[in-house]
Amino acid sequence: MRARGIAVLAAAGFSAAVASAQGLTVPLPDVSGLDHAAAEALIEELAAVNVITSNCPGYTISDGEWMLITGTGDKLAAQLGIDPATYDQRFYGPAFSLLDDPSACDRIGPRARPLIDRLVAMGGSTTR
Repeated sequence: MRARGIAVLAAAGFSAAVASAQGLTVPLPDVSGLDHAAAEALIEELAAVNVITSNCPGYTISDGEWMLITGTGDKLAAQLGIDPATYDQRFYGPAFSLLDDPSACDRIGPRARPLIDRLVAMGGSTTR
């Protein structure tokens, strides 16, 4: 699994943010217009796709795509006021439990590309 050294930095006066780790920086999507329920649903999907793409052969993603997914999740958690421990417990705990299901990789893995495309359409990117 990739290191979780993500820093989400809100740019003063801008709705955009970036995720940075290991020398890679990617712009994050504008998620400010999502209501609470939509933001939580997106965090849940981001966590599930992150766990599956990090642990299931055949569903790997690039470092830039991983940064986009994890950075967006971190940004949403901050936007909702969810502390890191609660974030891990509420979203990553259930996501890791998916690995107990032998069909999870093939069920969730194909959702990665549409999710990444959606985040890009919202203003994110997988490259600088």
